[in-house]
Amino acid sequence: MRLPRMIAVTLAGAAVLAPAAACSSDDPAPGKAPQAATTAPPTPTPEPTHPFTGLPGAARRPVLAAKIENTSAGKPQLGLKSADIVYVEQVEAGLTRLMAIFSSKIPAKIGPVRSARISDLHIAPQFGRPAFAYSGAQTKMLPHIAAASLFDVSDSRAPGAYFRQPGRYAPYNLFANTRQLLAKAPKASRAKDIGFTFGEAPAEGGVPRKTFNVKYPAARFTFGWSEKAGKWLIWQDGEKDMAAEGGQLGAPTIVVQYTKTERSEFHDKNQSYTPLVHTVGKGRAVVLRDGMAFKARWSRAGEKDGTAFTTEAGEPMNFAPGQVWVVLAAPKPVIP
Repeated sequence: MRLPRMIAVTLAGAAVLAPAAACSSDDPAPGKAPQAATTAPPTPTPEPTHPFTGLPGAARRPVLAAKIENTSAGKPQLGLKSADIVYVEQVEAGLTRLMAIFSSKIPAKIGPVRSARISDLHIAPQFGRPAFAYSGAQTKMLPHIAAASLFDVSDSRAPGAYFRQPGRYAPYNLFANTRQLLAKAPKASRAKDIGFTFGEAPAEGGVPRKTFNVKYPAARFTFGWSEKAGKWLIWQDGEKDMAAEGGQLGAPTIVVQYTKTERSEFHDKNQSYTPLVHTVGKGRAVVLRDGMAFKARWSRAGEKDGTAFTTEAGEPMNFAPGQVWVVLAAPKPVIP
């Protein structure tokens, strides 16, 4: 270890004066070299972790949020395995759609990319101003998107970033090149703290679970713990949720966040209204990790704030490091 200059000079001066000093009982015997002083090795500094995953990695890349199809017609999806966070949102007719958040790892291509919903605009601000990839929106929602805290990199704003994937049919064949998407949003916000904490599971309050179900009016999810994979594998509507890259989708942490869900002012051509999912406020949650289900609470003071998850005792509810799925569900009994 290199000594600071002042200390080095002092020691050098001591060495010069040593011959004139009186010998003591601690002086080495004639002909023997003095022993070097032993110092404890420096404590290594922990590598910074990513705020979205808790995994090592100091890089704070821009945030890309993408609206991804989540019905059987659009599966298997491409890119979800690389997402840091995946939000499950209810849409028209009781179906679901995904908002995938990418930053620590950004895959080359993602899709199928689908249209935006009003709930997306309430989720996005906690990331600052992310790049938001989507394909179309209702006409009367366009002013809301223009005013939202995001950079619009939709197929109408960044058409060169999108392509039609061979072997699939419209509208489930629209995919995007992420590098080109981010090139259209050079000032997109970089990853920052959004309230997640990672670490050891709470010592108390967990209930062993092999599976956990979440039901929507027209969709059903089952999360099954795999000790071998070290994650909760995902089934939807009784089928394995497979990735286009191969393998079954899953994550070390699944957060079932129970939120107020009501009808918004928007609806489709069949007069099916779009649900508005309220992600600002307070509520209950279930956090699945390590084969256990933990009762938890969530709170988010405002749209620019992150979401804090705590145990029922008020302590931080740590997630397991890795990808996190946040399943936004209507309120119900927390653990059946």
